[in-house]
Amino acid sequence: FAPSALGTRPHWDAAYDRELRAFQETGDAGEIWFGEESMARVIRWLEKQKVPLDSSVLDIGTGNGVLLIELAKNGFTDLTGIDYSPSAIQLSEKVREKEGMSNIKLLVEDFLAPSAALSGFQICIDKGTFDAISLNPDDAVGKRKQYVRSLCSLLKPEGFFLVTSCNWTKEELLNEFREGFEILEELPTPKFCFGGRIGNSVTALVFQRK
Repeated sequence: FAPSALGTRPHWDAAYDRELRAFQETGDAGEIWFGEESMARVIRWLEKQKVPLDSSVLDIGTGNGVLLIELAKNGFTDLTGIDYSPSAIQLSEKVREKEGMSNIKLLVEDFLAPSAALSGFQICIDKGTFDAISLNPDDAVGKRKQYVRSLCSLLKPEGFFLVTSCNWTKEELLNEFREGFEILEELPTPKFCFGGRIGNSVTALVFQRK
């Protein structure tokens, strides 16, 4: 992929500064990456698998934290969201406060260099963070490999990793996560038609840690 500002921390700091101001003015939590359907898709899968509601869940690059709010509304109780942008965590804290979900834990953390406070998760969820890392102008390949190492260290053996991407195909993601993970399922995503060909604009996969 061509390097992009979308892969840099200054971009996201500025974006969440804007969203934080907008929330304070209007109460709007801002953009939901991949839309509400992407959150419903994740929650449906967890419910279908009868994943215990007290399972420890990590939202990687939580942004405004809305996914965690929805998980809490569906009964999940051990929820942690991390983001390397302090403005994103400030925003997610305000959204959490507005929704009265005080049990959600929110931390300023860089997933590529996680602190000792993070470990032993049974479920890790990523909607777009791996995409953003892949666009980093500074050694994106090395950062993708570090992402996989971080995921291996934070996710328990046999834990689930649910990833949603608009940059990577199923085959490419299988290659990126071939070490330490096995594919369990591809989740259905909206299809589009262009030039008579039907394709998926979004890929959503569930992996299990070996």
